[in-house]
Amino acid sequence: MRCSVATRERAPVSQPPRDSFKVPESVLVVIHTPELEVLLINRADAPGFWQSVTGSKDHRGEDLSQTAAREVFEETGIACGPGTLLHAGLRDWGISNIYDIYPRWLHRYAPGVTRNTEHVFGLCVPAGTPVLLDPREHTAFRWLPWREAADACFSPSNAEAILLLPEFLR
Repeated sequence: MRCSVATRERAPVSQPPRDSFKVPESVLVVIHTPELEVLLINRADAPGFWQSVTGSKDHRGEDLSQTAAREVFEETGIACGPGTLLHAGLRDWGISNIYDIYPRWLHRYAPGVTRNTEHVFGLCVPAGTPVLLDPREHTAFRWLPWREAADACFSPSNAEAILLLPEFLR
């Protein structure tokens, strides 16, 4: 297991205005190497909560692949949007999970919103790809073999997605 801490300043990005509440539609991006090493990041607002990249749409009209590429860059510094070398490695797995939003985060959503739809993506990157965290969001990262990464996740849907990884590499 390799565990590191690298941080960066967040660069300003021109985006449409955010909805006043979080959109209850998000992405989960399993970042992995061809050797099935999986990147996990530790949440700053929930120490010990190791996870893959996750994040909500900035606005209802945002395309899910744009959400995935934006969240990967914001959370890890890895550029995988259109026109980048890693863009071909970003794949929509065609899996959606609907789950109850954790009570500690319900205040971020409009009144009455209690469930989120999460869309699963994978991103294959070369071993040794640099990771630069935004310290306001995550405190550390580590690369783990896929089974160990699944065991380390706090989120059941994240663990299940990681366990499916070998099927998406065939």
